[in-house]
Amino acid sequence: MALSLATIIVLGLIFSWIFEKLKLPGLLGMLILGIMMGPYGLNYISQEILVISADLRKIALIIILLRAGLGLNKATLNKVGVPAIKMSCIPGIFEGLTIMIIARYLLRVSFVEAGILGFIIAAVSPAVIVPQMLDLINRRVGEEKGIPTLILAGASVDDVFAITLFTTFLGLYGGSNINLFKQLFNIPLSIALGILLGALLGLLMVFLFKKYSIRDTKKVLIILGVAIMFYSLEAFLEGIIPIASLLGVMTIGFILLEKYPEVANRVSSKFNKIWVFAQLLLFVLVGAEVNIYVAIDSGLIGLLIIAVGLMARSVGVLLSVAGTNLNRKEKFFCVISYVPKATVQAAIGAVPLSMGVASGDVILAIAVLSILITAPLGSIGIKYTSKRWL
Repeated sequence: MALSLATIIVLGLIFSWIFEKLKLPGLLGMLILGIMMGPYGLNYISQEILVISADLRKIALIIILLRAGLGLNKATLNKVGVPAIKMSCIPGIFEGLTIMIIARYLLRVSFVEAGILGFIIAAVSPAVIVPQMLDLINRRVGEEKGIPTLILAGASVDDVFAITLFTTFLGLYGGSNINLFKQLFNIPLSIALGILLGALLGLLMVFLFKKYSIRDTKKVLIILGVAIMFYSLEAFLEGIIPIASLLGVMTIGFILLEKYPEVANRVSSKFNKIWVFAQLLLFVLVGAEVNIYVAIDSGLIGLLIIAVGLMARSVGVLLSVAGTNLNRKEKFFCVISYVPKATVQAAIGAVPLSMGVASGDVILAIAVLSILITAPLGSIGIKYTSKRWL
């Protein structure tokens, strides 16, 4: 295990450096390294790491969302409020429903199975998008109109809609007594509870840090530990009460910045340093989940379904930013920024197959193919268009 971890660190840094020298996103190099080292490649990552891979990826995702919250400016967030709400649901619903319709006929599966596929594919990847938006915010690229904040806020909620609707269709397939109205009501409820609980935890951190003299390093560990426990609460309460815990994690950072900015800025710089290590684990282990042989099986039909879905998502993004002060290039930058998929598809792509869904193998193949296509294209697109269009 120790040797595998050391290899991931050393080769991850080397691959990231090589890709950056080639003017490509470093995370793309880490994803490719993961595919090569994973069980479907050279099988060099130890089984012990693969067993805890999901937990390691969750911790890395929590770190990046804490960084996102610590980088959210209230004035900029107010500026992008309504468009961000639209971006959080319209593009994903457009893509999911479009895939559901075309997959029904191209794959000759039931509407329920097509819906399961549609809303697996419809989720964007905060793990790919958020680090690049934070980089733009730090370099003050596109910040005048709040474009990175708009994308960051929308992408963080997008998954809530996609995963809720995926769960609904999966329940319908299993013959569960699903109350559709209740499931749809759970979406705003989970968002509201996530923000509320995250805000309360953020205020608790502010009180604690003001009352007691604690070293910044320990503050970081306290924040991270509380955020991980909060994230675990979502799984513990699953089926009882819905909580958008990842949105709540981001809210913790946001409240810290608003109520105690001098401490927030110091711990933010420490989280930036932790992220150097966390991103290696996140992207290499996401890559290790990708079975390229399964992806190849989906063939041209899989490519067509993904392409049509992305077109529908693009229409949804353009509708979401219509009426804003963004120019045409900035609007198309938003379209490109909403392309990458990775974490959700890697996490739940195999769930239908494991639950006995008839077309589960096809769903998994297309989910994997969506990672292989959209993560590189989206990452490269964000890097190049941000330089030219923002």
